[in-house]
Amino acid sequence: MSRIVYVNGEYVSEEEAKISVFDRGFLMADAVYEVTSVLDGKLIDFDGHAARLARSLAELDMASPVSHEELLAIHREMVARNGIEDGLIYLQVTRGNPGDRDFVFPDPEKVRPGIVLFTQSKPGLADNPAAQVGMKVISIPDIRWGRRDIKTVQLLYPSMGKMMAKKAGCDDAWFVEEDGVVTEGTSNNAYIVKGSKIITRHLSEDILHGITRAAVLRIAKEAQMAVEERAFTVEEAKCADEAFVTSASAFVMPVVEIDGAMLGQGKPGPVAKRMREIYLEESRKAAI
Repeated sequence: MSRIVYVNGEYVSEEEAKISVFDRGFLMADAVYEVTSVLDGKLIDFDGHAARLARSLAELDMASPVSHEELLAIHREMVARNGIEDGLIYLQVTRGNPGDRDFVFPDPEKVRPGIVLFTQSKPGLADNPAAQVGMKVISIPDIRWGRRDIKTVQLLYPSMGKMMAKKAGCDDAWFVEEDGVVTEGTSNNAYIVKGSKIITRHLSEDILHGITRAAVLRIAKEAQMAVEERAFTVEEAKCADEAFVTSASAFVMPVVEIDGAMLGQGKPGPVAKRMREIYLEESRKAAI
């Protein structure tokens, strides 16, 4: 059965969905995106994703094509029309179609931003078996542009990073700067655990301001767990007791190996497992 997608104000089948070849999202990667998880037919952390979308648009001097209330209504309609119980909603906003290719931004008074949403059904999303065994990651040079805090669709290098990891027989890659400091994963925020202390990179333009990250750190502090927001190196990570990543689609995912070095007992540690459990429990309660 064909999915229903949302394209610039219309709900159409995926076969009928079209954007212009002159859309700047297609030509220039001049677009931002968000991915919101759906559990039990409800949206997880919607307000956080909507707020980050607004921030990304503002940083690129791009207007939003819809209001917050309209965006929520569209998300709910997409869940209903596609019968999503567990899955994801992908949203992309582009600067629009100026009518011809040009490096110069079009006049915002004359060009309306484009918006596209589609769903991905993922039954049992919260019961991912990978969480029981943990992930293996490799480190790769971080050669992305500097504004990683803006969630743009410039995803070629992250995609290449995941392919490098796959070729190495691993699950994902962590980006590392020249001084050996970890920035983040290809599509997630990175953490290490020493004793009972959770360590993760501080917010800046160097990393994405993860919505799941914010929720997990809040939950950790409420549980009176020590949290330290600072940079850490790959070598420090290899000596950690545990590691994990967070994202909207993976929630809290344990990491058991970095560049071939086994962490702890080579299996998900108690902190990562507990954070995943609490996060899922709290997220389901707050879902809308």
